[in-house]
Amino acid sequence: MKRIAIVVMVLGLVAAPAVTTEAANISLFEAAFNVDGTVEGTNTSLPGTLPGAWALGGFNFTTGLGAIGLQLTGAGAHSVGAFFDLEIDEPDNTFFNEYGVVSVTAPPAGLSWEIDEPGYVFGDIYTNFLAGLLDNTNGVPDGVPDDVSVALQWDFSLTPGQTAYLTFQVFELAAGVPAPTGFYLVQVDPDSQASVYFTTSLDIRGDQFPEPATLLLLGLGLLAGATRLRLR
Repeated sequence: MKRIAIVVMVLGLVAAPAVTTEAANISLFEAAFNVDGTVEGTNTSLPGTLPGAWALGGFNFTTGLGAIGLQLTGAGAHSVGAFFDLEIDEPDNTFFNEYGVVSVTAPPAGLSWEIDEPGYVFGDIYTNFLAGLLDNTNGVPDGVPDDVSVALQWDFSLTPGQTAYLTFQVFELAAGVPAPTGFYLVQVDPDSQASVYFTTSLDIRGDQFPEPATLLLLGLGLLAGATRLRLR
């Protein structure tokens, strides 16, 4: 029987990229999760209505910054996606002056992604997110700015007794701090010179359930390291 649990990780308990001294005005307009076709989450309830949700805390519902962890069991094929529509300094320079960047490192096997206008005008990212079919394209690149949203999706299979631990991180780097290694997406506001990074990880383990602190470290430790897929 499938069992889903959500836990929001608290940043700062392990080494993580520093936050800008003069942080940009970052706000969460909308966010959602698609877990095996079940879609939940808004800018106020993400993702508390998913079955078996754990107590939430640490993810900033105002800024959209933080880390979210998800635990999934049940033998068979699974698909887990996250969608984020954040705004950077919208009161100062609107919401349609931004663009997306994709790391030069290729995504690991099983991870798909998309950057696009949220669908209010021309983008198809949310339609693809609902269908679980992200197209691995950047529809709002440098030179063609607009309203930016991003999505990341893992497709994987579990055998009996296995558990998948997934994390999704959203963070801002301090000026001069190198970008993380591995695969990531970036939302850039060229007017304020602010950037928001989106990373994710998937860790598939046997039937031994880790302590909450261990799960916390598994997710947050990746903020400074590579996105990875590990099978045991």
